[in-house]
Amino acid sequence: MVIAPYAALLACLFVYLSLRVVRLRHRFQVAVGDNQEPLLARAIRAHGNFTEYVPLCLLLIFCFDSLGGPIPLIHGFCLLLLLGRTLHAFGISQPKENFKFRSGGMVMTFIALLGSALGILVLTLIDLF
Repeated sequence: MVIAPYAALLACLFVYLSLRVVRLRHRFQVAVGDNQEPLLARAIRAHGNFTEYVPLCLLLIFCFDSLGGPIPLIHGFCLLLLLGRTLHAFGISQPKENFKFRSGGMVMTFIALLGSALGILVLTLIDLF
């Protein structure tokens, strides 16, 4: 299964982003919310954005893989997701935000998301006929 090592790497990134939020909450002594601390707010959004996109994208790539999608495309979608989420998290986490990393990460994520969704639709339609 192609997706498994990528899912494991994404899980490691998720834990890193989670621990970063915990560390900043401890540093600023904030239990809930961000208490108007910009670094904490950015860490929370990097973590939140990751949790909003990664599960659906992994599910779509898994479905595409299960339907017999081409292995190089599956690797491509997985790499785009991994690199995209890493770049986005780095870009949004900086005190002075780097929009190139953030927007580049989103573009990569959207390509993986839409590419795998379209791949599923194509393979499903081919199967019908």
